[in-house]
Amino acid sequence: MTRTVLVVNSFGLIDYATEPRAIEGKKATMERNALHLGDCIKGLASLEEGTVDLVFADPPFNIGYKYDLYEDRKSADDYLEWSRKWIEQVARVLKPNGTFWLAIGDDFAAELKVLAQRDLGFCCRSWVIWYYTFGVNCTKKFSRSHTHLFHFVKNPKKFTFNADAIRVPSARQTVYADERAVAGGRLPDDTWVLRPQDADKSFTPDESVWYFPRVAGTFKERLGFHGCQMPEQLLARIIRVSSNPGDLVIDPFGGSGSTLSVAKKLHRDWMGFELSKNYVKKVRTRLEAIEPGDALQGPENPLLSAPKTKDGKTLNGNISKKKKADEENLFDEV
Repeated sequence: MTRTVLVVNSFGLIDYATEPRAIEGKKATMERNALHLGDCIKGLASLEEGTVDLVFADPPFNIGYKYDLYEDRKSADDYLEWSRKWIEQVARVLKPNGTFWLAIGDDFAAELKVLAQRDLGFCCRSWVIWYYTFGVNCTKKFSRSHTHLFHFVKNPKKFTFNADAIRVPSARQTVYADERAVAGGRLPDDTWVLRPQDADKSFTPDESVWYFPRVAGTFKERLGFHGCQMPEQLLARIIRVSSNPGDLVIDPFGGSGSTLSVAKKLHRDWMGFELSKNYVKKVRTRLEAIEPGDALQGPENPLLSAPKTKDGKTLNGNISKKKKADEENLFDEV
């Protein structure tokens, strides 16, 4: 049975937590399994050093996005200095074998990778590209359809990596009927991706660039109160591979609460920080409705949920047979 208690958090604000389990240490006690209202730098600073297993962060990209409270248009120097402060705290609270995943856009991906590696001592194990559809339409440049996912660890020789939890069928299994195929499948890897529904003979969903649709406004998964919502299935891949049941997963930027929701569903302990009282209220409602073991939102294999272009709908509904045949031949020849 879920218990709810009132606590005074380290920001001096009345907060509440479900299924409380404290992080003990010399610093102020901070409740696990709770979304804390306040600044993440102060919140992380209140935690004891070396107590966190996994941090997933999807910070503001400094591109002028309209948040509830945060001003997403700092000078480059101010943004990088602010980023240094919170990433320093991430490095401090992570266990020696802990993992840090960072989601970031093009504008500051290079700078933050250098900052994390050269200045703060992280090792980058993988640079994954999350490819999505329904990206923001641009008129003076190529439209954005990806986010960078940096997989950092503190110790490159000792970190959690549950390979079997995220294996996918290999081409040897699904295409070539090759007897050398490993029965359990293979790990996702990196590649360039077009629209994967239309290039099934050239690219496969197990190659990563990871393909998950952005949570668009018409999707059932969409909550509506926060525009930067990560797909649960993508977060599940990260949480499964980089943590174990009972581990502590922290999201410094609570946002829509997707990281915390997935962590709870996957039997992890969780903790988040969020500046906006409005977001906190809505995310807490979301979390209260979740029980460990609940199903994830969104399709596990997004390719099965999206039609190929030739099978989709058009505004006038009249595609000539010749045009349809041309489209089919195009992808047959890829």
